[in-house]
Parts: sequence; structure tokens; C-alpha cells
Amino acid sequence: MVGLIGIVLSLILLMYLAYKGFSVIVLAPLLALFAVAWSGLSDQLLGFYSQVFMTGLGGYIIKYFPLFLLGAVFGKLMEDSGSAQTIANFFVEKLGHHRAMLSIVLSCAILTYGGVSLFVVGFAVFPIASALFKELGIPKRLIPAAIMLGALTFTMTALPGTPAIQNAIPMPFFDTDLYAAPGLGVLASIFILITGMWWLNRRVKKADLSLEGYGNHLESHHEQNPTSAKPSLMVAFIPIFIVIVSNLVLTKLILPSLDTAYLATDQFGNTSLNSVIGLWAIICALVLACLSIIVLNWKSIVDIKNSIQQGVSSSFLPIFNTASEVGYGSVIASLAGFIILRDFLVGIAPNNPLISEAIVINVLAGITGSASGGLSIALNTMGETYKDLAFQHGISLELMHRVASMASGALDSLPHNGAVITIITLCSLTHKQSYYDMFIVAVIIPLIALSGVITLGTIFGSF
Repeated sequence: MVGLIGIVLSLILLMYLAYKGFSVIVLAPLLALFAVAWSGLSDQLLGFYSQVFMTGLGGYIIKYFPLFLLGAVFGKLMEDSGSAQTIANFFVEKLGHHRAMLSIVLSCAILTYGGVSLFVVGFAVFPIASALFKELGIPKRLIPAAIMLGALTFTMTALPGTPAIQNAIPMPFFDTDLYAAPGLGVLASIFILITGMWWLNRRVKKADLSLEGYGNHLESHHEQNPTSAKPSLMVAFIPIFIVIVSNLVLTKLILPSLDTAYLATDQFGNTSLNSVIGLWAIICALVLACLSIIVLNWKSIVDIKNSIQQGVSSSFLPIFNTASEVGYGSVIASLAGFIILRDFLVGIAPNNPLISEAIVINVLAGITGSASGGLSIALNTMGETYKDLAFQHGISLELMHRVASMASGALDSLPHNGAVITIITLCSLTHKQSYYDMFIVAVIIPLIALSGVITLGTIFGSF
């Protein structure tokens, strides 16, 4: 019990200090070792750091660094070619000003589903949203919630095929691909989009009645690499089309047809195609998409080398933040106090591991303030347990995958979440002004959708 108290204190400090702006890269090892010392293992601190923390951190980087790297480069090329702005402008023009909120949400959704990172999406869409909302008298404080709904909810965790890291992490644990439980994922996505839009439109109407208007704000502007001309809509959409289509074709047709028996040898880690096919498909799809942007926009991107370098540089901090949280989780999971916590959480719904899985991942994502961090910690420590429980109870591994992915994208969006802080800062707003609506669309509504998926999956199975 003493060890469990140390773990809880460590988690509280991690959440509080991360919210205060301290680097997770520094906090994670310090607070992991704090929990070790509290457990009475002070003489083993260096061993826990080098053999447990760093092994967990390194393992995550080895597995997922290509996704962070290629995703960041792809996003930067989409931004500097003007493609992201072209797509956002298209939705605003086609849907019209009377559907301003929907146009912003769909712009973010299309870009993120096509593989563009949240941060690039925010920088691309915010100036458009700001000008549009100001013209129509829609409160600026609603922009962060609109970006969150489009970029950080259904296109991150629920929509089948999304290349988001939160959809990729469960694959090697459950031998699944990005299209796991497609029917349930589509239903959840539709629910989140419709309900989120209902909420945001309701808030706009309420603001109209009170004559709130856009508000008085000092605007900030994000500097981009200059482009000589914006690409046409077709040219802008081609890279996104390539990501979506090539990902599907590689996953379902090309990669399964290859002779991959060599993967079962010691040289390749005695693995199987099912464990790596999803990652291979995303990597290949993003490489093809990056090349297509360069070819199609060779004259539009002023400095291709600089764009690629900026994309590469911007990938380092996100992956090291998340990997540090995974290393932290590896240490916590190795302590005796964690066994007590794990058994308690698993025992909440002993006959339905879907419920237990959803609770564990939500709690860890909420504590760490990271969907991918909480998901990785949960599956690294309990992935085999949930896989065994799924077999015992006759539950589809595809359903386990979809629930795991969706569970990571709810309580992660608490106030200390990095994306929440980034979006609010980008919009030059405060938590007090904007967070309430962000909480509704990115926490409450996804939790309701997750409950619906668990219920339907329990009754009808995976589809």
C-alpha cells in the first residue's frame, strides 16, 4: 500500500507540473524515480533509470519514430506548398458563411485524416477561422473547440484508416490494422461529428442572443515559409488521396501478398507480418505522399530543403515527450504497488474486458495528458493481459483495438494536455475563455461515443 501511495503522488505531481509548463522529458524520469524511492528501492534507482526507464523510452522511439518523422515532414510540406490553406479555403467557400463552423471543422477533419499533424492544421486553419468568425460576429473563444472537434476526436481515434499514431499503437498488440472494427468506427465518428456540431451551433446561437460578437482580441500570426502561389484544389488533395488509398491498398493487397516468412527468424525478432503490416503501410503511404507534394509543388515551395529540415526538427520534441511518458510508465508498471492498481482496474468489469480496457487507458491518458502516452503505457503493461482476456471471453481483437484507440482520446484532453495548451496559445486565448467548449467536444462527447461502441460491440460483436 505504501508503494501505491508513492505511485499516486508521483502521478499527481506529473499532472500538476506538466500543467504548469515543466518539460515532461525532465519530469518523467525524476518522478518515476521518486515512485521507486517511495517504494523503498532507493538503492536501485540507477538500475531503474538505465534498464527500465530508458529501455521503455528507447523501445517506443524505435517503433514509432518513422511515423512522427514522416508525419511532421508531410505536414510541413503541405503547409509550405499552400495545400493546407487551399483545402481549408475550399470548405469555407463551398459551405458558405452561414455554415462557418462546419467548414472549419471539416477542414481540420480532412487534413488530419489525410495525415497532416494537428499543429500544422491549427496553424493553417486558424487565420481563416479568425477572419471568418470576426466577419460573422461569432465568438473567437469557440475557434479552439472547432479545431479540436475536427482534428482531435473522431479523425484521431475512431474513423477507420486514420494514420494517427493513436490508431497505430494498438496494432502490434492485437495483430490488427488501421481499419479495425470499421462499422463501429464509422458510427462513432458520425455521432461525434453530429453531436459536436450540434453543441457548437447551439453555443453560437446563444452568443448571438446575448450579442456577444467576436470579442476584442489582439491577433497573432503564424509565420510560414513563403510560397509563390497556392496550388489548385486537385493538386492540394492529391497527397491526401495518396495517403488514404495507398494505405488501404498496401494493408489489404500488396503487403499480404509478399513473402514475409523471414520475419519469423531471430534476425528479425521472431515476429509476424500481422505485427508490422500496419506500421509498414503508414510509412510507405507517407513517403509516397511526401514525394508527391515535392513533385507537384516543385516551383511553389520556395525552399524544399528548409521545409524538410523544419519538419524533421519539429518531430523530435513530440516523440521524446511521449517516449518519456512511456518510460515513466515502464518504471511504474514494474513496481509492486502497480500490481494492486492494475488488479483493481481489471476487476472493475471482470466479465467484460472492453470496459476495463477503456477505464485503464482513459485514466492513464488523463493522468499523463497524452492520448498516445497513456495508450502506450496501458498496452505496454497490460496488452498481453487484454489479448488473453479477449480470447477467454470471445471478444474480437478488432473490437479491442477500436475501444483502446477511442479510449485514449477522451480524458487525454484535460487542461494540461499539450495539444489543448498549444491550440489555446495559438489562438491567443486562455483556458478560462475557451476550455469549457473544448471539454464538451473533446472529452464528454467522445466518452459517450466510446460507451456506445462498447455497448454495441458487447451485444453484436465487431463489425
